Formats: sequence, structure tokens, C-alpha cells
Amino acid sequence: MDGVLVIDKPSGVTSHDVVAVARRAIGERRIGHTGTLDPLATGVLPLACGRATRLVRFLTASDKEYQATVRFGMTTDSYDVTGTETSRSALRPDRDAVTRALASLTGSYLQTPPAFSAKKVAGRRAYDMARRDQAVELSPVPVTVTAAELDAFNGDTAQVRLVCSAGFYVRAFAHSLGELTGTGACLEALRRTRSGEFTLVRPTTLDELSSGVPPVAVVPMERLLTALPAVVVTAEGRDRVSHGQEVEGASGTAEWVRLMDGGGRLVAMARPGSRQGLLHPAVVLI
Repeated sequence: MDGVLVIDKPSGVTSHDVVAVARRAIGERRIGHTGTLDPLATGVLPLACGRATRLVRFLTASDKEYQATVRFGMTTDSYDVTGTETSRSALRPDRDAVTRALASLTGSYLQTPPAFSAKKVAGRRAYDMARRDQAVELSPVPVTVTAAELDAFNGDTAQVRLVCSAGFYVRAFAHSLGELTGTGACLEALRRTRSGEFTLVRPTTLDELSSGVPPVAVVPMERLLTALPAVVVTAEGRDRVSHGQEVEGASGTAEWVRLMDGGGRLVAMARPGSRQGLLHPAVVLI
């Protein structure tokens, strides 16, 4: 099976757990997710299957959209409600304070990942060090928040719609929201509603996956990365692509181009070649 399977991940399981179920269900060892979801989180988890695993680096770079529930008056070591409580406050922000804080957390800035994360420090996972009460120093990384909108607020919690870049930690966002409002906060619930081009329209549940994947749930490779320009190659060009040889075609200003054959199948991802008018198939899919 070559393509992307969109799973509606339930709470309480890891992304790696979902991959393991998928491998057993469809008999395909080559499966990789395109962006980890914490066990607490639910929602869109795209799984690249078969030859589509070669496209993971393109798929993971896409922006993400979330519905986040932030609880005020409590902080934890993991920045979500599954962690160990580190402080509690009777203070609660008003709606205006939350709105101002959301505005300050919109745009491009540096975000420090949580200590309880899969980031590596000197070759070791940060969460392994944090669980052993060892000091974890993670470098801030550039992130972009396109939208941070307050959908609902009751004093104790805020429901926020987020659109953000890849690599963004919503748990760290919730913690920052608590700092900015002066009440402390942590992430109570999280649902990813979009990952790049994949949404919750007709996803596959984990239960459905275990009982057999419906064909409609798999997005074929020719329908992936459609925001990138495409060049159709001839039969001779397809043969050249299969050997990693350059083919004629213009990339314009694009860094990457999809190479399609006459039947509409995606055969490679190409970059500008050795000279103008040529494309180099850097990721061959046939």
C-alpha cells in the first residue's frame, strides 16, 4: 500500500502505538507518522505507508491546526494535566487578559520546548533526563503562530483555535499563556484538526483500522503535495527518472517539483538540475 492513511487518533495511546496497529492491520512494515501527537491528544495523525514514507520530510514540514483547552490556576512539570503538579493558584484571568496574551503569542518568535519532550540533549531524550530529575537545557527554536483565537472562556478554562508551524509545542504555549496572565496554566485537552493538507474529513478510527482499512481512507501519492508545481514526463523521461537521471522541465522559482508520468502517477520529487531547463529527481518513487 502506497499512500497516506489519515487516522483519528484517540486519547491515551502514543503515535508509535498507532503505527504498530497499522503495521499489523495492513501488513506493511514501511509506515511512518508525519508529526507526533502526545498520548493526551486526539485527532489527525497521517501515516505515510509504503513508498510514501519517502515523502515524510515534505509532509512533516506543513503547518498544523489545533483546538486546545487550557486550564488556568495550575502548572505541571510536563505543561499538561498528565504531569506532576508544580503550583496551584486561586487567581483566574479575565477574558481581556487572555485575549491580550493570545495576541502576544501570535506571530513568529522563539519557543523553548518543554523538558518533557522528545528533543535530544547530548544524544539523550529530554524526557528521560527530566524523569530522573536531571537538569534539561533546551535551546529555543523559531516557530510561527498564524492564528490564536479564543473560541470559548469560562474563567477556569479557555478553548483556543491554533494554526502554527511544524515543531510547535502546544503544551509550551499553554504554559506561556499562564505566565502572561499571571495565573499559571497547563494544557487540559488537545485535538489536532488539520495537519498540512489532511483533515478530519472521513478519517479512519483506530477501531476501524484494526478491522480492515477501507480503501477510501488511503490518500494515493498522486494526490499528495498538490500545492507544489507538477511536471509531466514522457515515457522516456519516466525511464530516466527511474535511474535517477535528469529530465527536461522548468521549476520556476520552486525548490521542489512533482514529476508525474502520463498516467498521472507521482514518480519523483525533483529539484533544479545541473543547468536551466533540467530537473534532478532527488526522491525517486518508482
